[in-house]
Amino acid sequence: MNSTDRNELLRMGDKWSLQRLMRAAARIRDAGSGNVVTYSPKVFIPLTELCRDVCHYCTYAKTPRRVAQPYLDRDKVLAIAREGRQAGCREALFTLGDKPELRYKTARTALKELGHDTTLDYLAEMAELVRRETGLLPHLNAGIMSLSDYRRFRAVAPSMGMMLETASSRLSLRGGPHYGSPDKQPSVRLDSIRAAGEARVPFTSGILIGIGETRSERIDSLLALRALHEQYGHIQEIIIQNFVPKPGTKMAGFAPPAREELLWTVSIARHVFGPDMSIQVPPNLNAEDPVALIHAGISDWGGVSPVTPDHVNPESPWPPVQDLADITATAKKSLIPRLTVYPSYIEDRDQWIDSGLIGAVLRHADSDGYARDDSRPEEWAVGAEVTPPWRLQGAGASNHEVFDARLSRILGRCRSGKRLTRADVEVLFRVRGSSVAAVCHAADQLRREVTGDVVTYVVNRNINYTNICLYKCSFCAFSKGKTSENLRGAPYVVDLEEIERRTAEAWSRGATEVCLQGGIHPAFTGQTYIDICRAAKRAAPDIHVHAFSPLEITHGARTFGVSVEHFLAQLQDVGLGTLPGTAAEILDDDIRRIICPDKITAG
Repeated sequence: MNSTDRNELLRMGDKWSLQRLMRAAARIRDAGSGNVVTYSPKVFIPLTELCRDVCHYCTYAKTPRRVAQPYLDRDKVLAIAREGRQAGCREALFTLGDKPELRYKTARTALKELGHDTTLDYLAEMAELVRRETGLLPHLNAGIMSLSDYRRFRAVAPSMGMMLETASSRLSLRGGPHYGSPDKQPSVRLDSIRAAGEARVPFTSGILIGIGETRSERIDSLLALRALHEQYGHIQEIIIQNFVPKPGTKMAGFAPPAREELLWTVSIARHVFGPDMSIQVPPNLNAEDPVALIHAGISDWGGVSPVTPDHVNPESPWPPVQDLADITATAKKSLIPRLTVYPSYIEDRDQWIDSGLIGAVLRHADSDGYARDDSRPEEWAVGAEVTPPWRLQGAGASNHEVFDARLSRILGRCRSGKRLTRADVEVLFRVRGSSVAAVCHAADQLRREVTGDVVTYVVNRNINYTNICLYKCSFCAFSKGKTSENLRGAPYVVDLEEIERRTAEAWSRGATEVCLQGGIHPAFTGQTYIDICRAAKRAAPDIHVHAFSPLEITHGARTFGVSVEHFLAQLQDVGLGTLPGTAAEILDDDIRRIICPDKITAG
């Protein structure tokens, strides 16, 4: 970011009123996340409370004499994780002090007994154990790590994080909150965050406010993080955490930052990072008017645990999820559970997630990359032996008011008959919460205007003349061959006489249409499809022939050595009325190259 940008932020922060700053930040946020605010259902695993640093505000780090055991053993780690899984958590947050073995002999001895030389070695074993035994996705807050560390841990955890806290080295001088803490040097932390980017790790970072920094230093800290994100694209969320004084610490007598300072910083962060970055504030540290945080531009509440306390801030309990949902609804937003990895990184998973973890992540993810809702076992999902619901959750809500300005504009375009863009359609597909009812209501109103209250149907008969196919589409349950006879039944070819008989039977029973489709049989030519049309018309001259997939049309034209247009004209001459639309499948060639690479392209 150039100096002009920094100066503009300083000017905005100084000259704009807080309300103006917040309103502008909220508009930026809404352009990205719409009416959705997320949180991560997590379980908190404090692997060790020993730490070589001595931050003046921290009660998490303890000396060996103040801990029951230097490290949680395997049984305790698994017990916590299993309790979290039972409660519906998706994330196993591992938190630990920075390299305590470099300071404490107790830590070195305990690690030897556990079969390891370093805390990071033990963390790697525990993260893999939790994922393997419980399915929870580890998120690692392991402190300073090198490029080789990140590359190693990428195979056991789909996401990691570390707060920058501040980019001001002034706070590490004598008398500052980070004096005596080598791992809190800004250059050291920024180098580690850079290494995470080089390793392609989806990463969480952020700043701590109220520890003696100035507003301009906060802006500099946010800009330092943004510069790294612009280079590597790896920072998926920014936490703005407010300092809370704790008894027994050197900063126990310091005042917490004013409420206005937190709102100001959240809004500035949104201006720095734009609409697509998740910006988070811990809800348990901000019980006073949390709705204002949404108005200031946050889009995420962070990890919330139904079973474990916030071990870093044990005096501040998590709010119940339903309370958080009610708070979010007050701001006219919908609360949605997410995973440790954000949807955009799941979508680009080949770049961001280790190949060995992709399956584990996808098992937790819904079609938009948020957390799948396992609380309703009746919910339909691809491949599930569950009948899809007739009505989407929220679709029948009586309140059709649209709170999402972006969605409101799109629905207005629909009502006025304007063509929707691809981005518009994506927004409609991804609506959540109260917006579902708004979209369904708008669609129903448009239907009334176009067709009134008339719903039509056609009486037809499907005739599939062969289930033998040259192609090997990975999604197909229709095509048969020798390798699948025992599983799916024998291959068949229906002759022309039988096609005539079935067509005549359909006509006699009141059908006005036959739908004719089949696999791409190696012996079929363009003449085969012409003969099929003629057979149907011989049996019932007035019946409508709705027939042939795009692949069949292409195959027939190719065997004749003519264009698709010419072959279609030939088929029309012998009775073809219309083409089915269902065989279009998915019209995205990037996807088609994966699921049906030998098939015709979308273009």
